[in-house]
Amino acid sequence: MPTYKFEGMDTAGTEVKDSVEASNEEEAQQKVKAMGYFVTKLTAVTGKSATKKKKKTGKSRKTFTIGGVSQKMLTIFTRQLSTLQDAGLPVLRSLRILEKQMKPSVLKNSLIDVVEDVESGMTLSEAMGKHPKAFDRLYVNMVRAGEAGGALEVILKRLAEFKEKSQSLKKKIIGAMVYPAVVICVAVGILIFIMVAIIPKFKKIFDDFNLQLPWMTKTLIDISTWMAKYWYWVPLFPVGVYLLLKLIRLTKTGRYITDRMLLWIPVVGTLVEKTIVARTTRTLGTLVSSGVPILEALSIVRDTANNAVFEKMFQRVLESIREGDTIADPLRQSRLVDDMVVNMVEVGEETGDLDTMLYKVADFYDEEVDNTVKALISLLEPIMIVFLGGAIGFIVIALFLPLIKLLEGLSK
Repeated sequence: MPTYKFEGMDTAGTEVKDSVEASNEEEAQQKVKAMGYFVTKLTAVTGKSATKKKKKTGKSRKTFTIGGVSQKMLTIFTRQLSTLQDAGLPVLRSLRILEKQMKPSVLKNSLIDVVEDVESGMTLSEAMGKHPKAFDRLYVNMVRAGEAGGALEVILKRLAEFKEKSQSLKKKIIGAMVYPAVVICVAVGILIFIMVAIIPKFKKIFDDFNLQLPWMTKTLIDISTWMAKYWYWVPLFPVGVYLLLKLIRLTKTGRYITDRMLLWIPVVGTLVEKTIVARTTRTLGTLVSSGVPILEALSIVRDTANNAVFEKMFQRVLESIREGDTIADPLRQSRLVDDMVVNMVEVGEETGDLDTMLYKVADFYDEEVDNTVKALISLLEPIMIVFLGGAIGFIVIALFLPLIKLLEGLSK
């Protein structure tokens, strides 16, 4: 029977090193758990050929994939892993179950490697850390904290809840913006069709009767003629603006300026600000409650803010903590977040209940984001009506003015 060396921790947190005999790794995990220890590392002393065979088999199961890891798939995987761990299954067995039932994807390929590395004696966090595209720093650090504290199932549950709430917030924003986006695209398409296909026919009528055209009609015909000749500029213009912004954002200064300008846009800037506050406070709260050191937690939050202005603010917070100061002071000085956020963080620091306060801030701002999205849609609807009404009204008036003159001439 193979022998397995293990490193673990007892209930008091003392590190333990020993070995057990078991027919496979799952049985070894169960035996160590029965001894009252939490396994942090498990290595097979004998039966290495079997491990190598498994590795070869694992590699053959990989499929060719392109793109990145779907956050929806990662969220489902995290929830399933959390449930299996909560049920008391060994980590390795849980990973094998989830890897087998997963459809071919980038995440499945990463998971195959993770299973192999855990089989060879690596910890789960070390194995996941080798795949940063699938498991980011936040994910790996939380798993590492769970392993160190002997509460991996609890940490995975928190991580699953965090990812589910993040996905829910993202779905709310995307779902709310689908309707106005579709309406705008259809409206622009109809206007382009009128300009390219309908207006030239009216121009031919006006030319045949040699009518003196008013300025509105001339302007409309000029626009129609330009669009008929250079129609390809219509889709190229937004693409060009997008590429220009991407080019500007390649520099640190350009990225900071564009992110700052984004926050100044009425309504949209407020939505972006509240979304970032909701995401970053929930991230920090999840990391702190999971036992991740505060400096590492702030570094992760800074890197996941996705806005140069907020990244600068969190860098100041990080430097403040290094110097032995508080989180609340640099937040207050930045003037980026509301006084309510600063006060909640300050109370959390004073009472030693920072994670709970951060969760409350995140929940509050999730609701605020929902309300802001609704307000934005309510604002977009009248704007779209006015724009479409104005455009159609201009076209109708511009076309009918010469027709009225033509009818008056024919009646005489």
